[in-house]
Amino acid sequence: MNPETADDSAPATLFSDDVWEDLLNYIEEKRVIPIIGPELLKVQTENGPQLLLEWLAEKLAARLGVEAGPLPRPLTLNDVVCSYLTGHGRREEAYTRLRTIMREAAFDPPLPLRQLAEITDFNLYVSMTFDPLLELAINQVRFGGAANTEVIAYAPNRVADLPVERDDLQRPVVYHLLGRLSASPTYVISDEDMLEFVCALQSEHLTPEKLFHALEHNHLLVIGSDFSNWLARLFLRMTKRRRLSDPRDVGEILADSHSLTDVRLVSFLQQVSVRTRMFSGAEEFVAELHRRWTARRAGAAPAGGSAAPVRFLPPAREMPENAVFISYAREDLPAVQKLKAGLDAAGITTWFDLDRLESGDDYDRKIRGNIARCSYFVPVISATTQRRHEGYFRREWSYAVDRTRGMADGAVFILPVCIDGTTEADAVAPEKFKAMHFARLPGGAPPAEFTRRLQDLFNSRRA
Repeated sequence: MNPETADDSAPATLFSDDVWEDLLNYIEEKRVIPIIGPELLKVQTENGPQLLLEWLAEKLAARLGVEAGPLPRPLTLNDVVCSYLTGHGRREEAYTRLRTIMREAAFDPPLPLRQLAEITDFNLYVSMTFDPLLELAINQVRFGGAANTEVIAYAPNRVADLPVERDDLQRPVVYHLLGRLSASPTYVISDEDMLEFVCALQSEHLTPEKLFHALEHNHLLVIGSDFSNWLARLFLRMTKRRRLSDPRDVGEILADSHSLTDVRLVSFLQQVSVRTRMFSGAEEFVAELHRRWTARRAGAAPAGGSAAPVRFLPPAREMPENAVFISYAREDLPAVQKLKAGLDAAGITTWFDLDRLESGDDYDRKIRGNIARCSYFVPVISATTQRRHEGYFRREWSYAVDRTRGMADGAVFILPVCIDGTTEADAVAPEKFKAMHFARLPGGAPPAEFTRRLQDLFNSRRA
């Protein structure tokens, strides 16, 4: 996201192909974190499409008995709350009413959120709104509706951080930086709330350290924010934790409807934050990013049509009978998800440990027992397994080799697959694996011949 790669003659609202290409490369390397703002939350209401927070402000005014006529348009939650408090209303009631309104509405996730969810290279999303629509989108797109997205919410009186470092996350995480919908006043709906959250987030003892370490060291896509001029500056400074003019190798993209029209903000960023780029339109940015990402994944040029997203259903907690056991290094999870989705579509039952606990005697007995009774064992070999000379997957590989010692010569049990260019000769793997042909699954997608081979193997067992 270096601005020097852009076409300087192009309007500021457009990005050159080089800029998009750089961004896609960073996304594939999992060095980009999307930060989602309210402009992406356009929902279908009784009056047609409307921004969620504007619709909520209207409904909240009615529930609290606030006269909305004299208030500025578009109506904001802050205006409604301030008017209610002026009339001596109880502050806590606004949060309870909002929770009820959202529960009754039961909105479907908007298209831009579903498109961002389909970009499976994203494993951490930061939400600047309190609603559940982003996690609903991820659950629908990646998990068939099952609630497998981890949701974390910050509150000044209860610091919640990422469970592990960002690189070690084993499932997608939505982090609500400004709090999550609740009956309690633990999320931002007013300017006063925002002030308290921003002050707390900058406090040494109230900062979610793992999250802010990730924000500091990754590229950021700030999409659809409603930040004012100074709040935008403060947010960028807060996430980067250094002067914006200091040299750094990561940057940000602001994609919204208003930042490029703020002359003072544009001038400030051009002078002190040369790694920050701006794009006009949040939905337009997401649509173009999604189009280019899916085209790239499908192996087509960006001008081609979008590819259908891989539908990944998480494995059951307990391994089913007659399952294919997939053994992998945790860094290769996205490829393993694609492998599982492809085999599931072919009617082949697969299982792997999604949580990768990798500790404890009970866990070890469970994994060893699953390898002892699975139908086939598929070790995923990659550049990651080449680098990692230690890891629980190596213990799984050893258990699989142990099982073959009781099998007849020629019996098929281990089916090594390789998701990149690693060769059999160079593989840092047991000799038993290296003596076999590696099935080539670039990026994890199983080719037709691999699924047919597994289907034939299962059919021969049943005969």
